[in-house]
Amino acid sequence: MRSLPAFPTLRAFLDWTRAQGQLLPIADPVSVVHQMTAVHDAVLRQGGPVLRFNAPMLANGRKSTVPVITNLFGTTERVAAGLGLALDEVPALGEFLAALRTPAPVEGMRDALSRWPMLRAALSTRPRITKHGPVQEVVAEGEAVDMTALPIQTPWPGDGGPLITWPVVITRPHTSTIEAVARYNWGVYRAQVLGRDRLIMRWLAHRGGAAHARSWAQANEPMPVAIALGADPATLLAAALPLPETVSEMTFSGVLRGTRTHLAPARTVPLMIPADAEMIIEGWVHPNDTAPEGPFGDHTGYYNAVEPFPVMRISAITHRRDPIYLSTYTGRPPDEPSIIGEVFNDLALPVIRQQIPEVRDMWLPPAGCSYRIAVVSINKRYPGQARRVMMALWGMLAQFSYTKMVVVVDDDIDPRNWDDIAWALATRMDPARDVMVLDRTPMDYLDFASPIEGLAGKLGIDATTKIGTETTRDWGQVMALADKDRDFATELLARRLPGFGQ
Repeated sequence: MRSLPAFPTLRAFLDWTRAQGQLLPIADPVSVVHQMTAVHDAVLRQGGPVLRFNAPMLANGRKSTVPVITNLFGTTERVAAGLGLALDEVPALGEFLAALRTPAPVEGMRDALSRWPMLRAALSTRPRITKHGPVQEVVAEGEAVDMTALPIQTPWPGDGGPLITWPVVITRPHTSTIEAVARYNWGVYRAQVLGRDRLIMRWLAHRGGAAHARSWAQANEPMPVAIALGADPATLLAAALPLPETVSEMTFSGVLRGTRTHLAPARTVPLMIPADAEMIIEGWVHPNDTAPEGPFGDHTGYYNAVEPFPVMRISAITHRRDPIYLSTYTGRPPDEPSIIGEVFNDLALPVIRQQIPEVRDMWLPPAGCSYRIAVVSINKRYPGQARRVMMALWGMLAQFSYTKMVVVVDDDIDPRNWDDIAWALATRMDPARDVMVLDRTPMDYLDFASPIEGLAGKLGIDATTKIGTETTRDWGQVMALADKDRDFATELLARRLPGFGQ
């Protein structure tokens, strides 16, 4: 199934990008305050390479000895490569993962052997645990801890301070043990640097980290937290995926990576950590210990409001002898999260089809903040089917509860083509009949258009051909030339116009 080798570390992936001519070292001094974002943004918009800043300049004007990597997933091809695939192989991985989720019954030994890749992927989910890992070659504890010495970006002019943007935050519920790694949550939450040994953890109430924090707070005990910086591509992508709550990100990363996840015990907190990461930040979140976080530029293209979030008190920082710092920025698309979202769209489609079989394709436009607008094409067979699909999507997965507009089109419409969508809206949709509006439904509180924080409306638009009881009129016939006439035109013009069709 994988056409590329497994990348057990960030370094292995960077070596591959270098071999592909997709890694650009930058020797010039570049400040982590705004300048790095400007360079990254300009390169990303051109579909450019991974950037390695070898002379990052700190806010105090000093040069950091830790190089910074950005634009790791700045193209859809590199996101797919992080999964071990060529871009056109992503849908097949989605089918495979859908089969893992609800496998068909095995019929005999030959059928079982034909599914060996699936069995192998399931086996790769078991972690490999060692006493120590490369990420613990250097250990700083107590007074030696200093977050301000790391090249952590302040991406936007209105930001409240330095912001860690690619942290894999590791937590577990209060009732679990350190060995129960399947119950861990690995999530990507931004973390604001407050000072030498304090961070603000911005996890929203519906996320796994916040749920774990509530369990520790109810027991009136501090929660252990570890943050992996510079993890391998599979760990980064698994932590970013909106997986069902019952699926472990650690387990899922093993499936994506194709090799078992390497874990080791943290030094100062009772957690298992990715042993091959570049850095680990360890610490504790105490009940009711909060600080105002932000403002920071977000994926919406706006700065979010200042709000209180939990404080993490750092007990240790461990890292490789020559660590690399991985960073990015978030903003109005295109940015790295929106590009990752394009690939995740194709990865999730087979799972959606399992639940809603009539779905043929779906597009979450990156410009729509990657999840707030969905265009779905269906094989329409009966009246009211488009509305059923809308409601099924909103209720199927948690992330679709934040999709404020769903447009449903027929399967002769390309749902990834704005011209096709506009034509379907203009010719197959009546505003009085084909629009469904819901009120006071869950919404990302970062949506400033919402009249109430966390609650907003939903808009469903049926832009399909109306059939049966949906209309009392005879429907028009779509115009189309015959294939033989199109083939004739193509052959004629290929002879008369050099380069035609190339």
